[in-house]
Amino acid sequence: MPMYEYECLNCGSNFEQLVFNHDEKVVCRSCDSKRVEQRLSVFAVVGDRSASSRLEEGPCGSCGAAQRGMCGTD
Repeated sequence: MPMYEYECLNCGSNFEQLVFNHDEKVVCRSCDSKRVEQRLSVFAVVGDRSASSRLEEGPCGSCGAAQRGMCGTD
């Protein structure tokens, strides 16, 4: 069950919601508006940094993003 991030276009509230079905209608928790937009979500992975589990580093050097500036750490 994926968790998605949403922003309400009516009141500007940001919230997360588990979505069980792709066709499920999402409603703002603050104002009950149906005018919500799915946001780009980022995730973190916690684990050891052994050679077998390490992500290949990209040009960014700190997060592995394909291009500098894509992750906002610059």
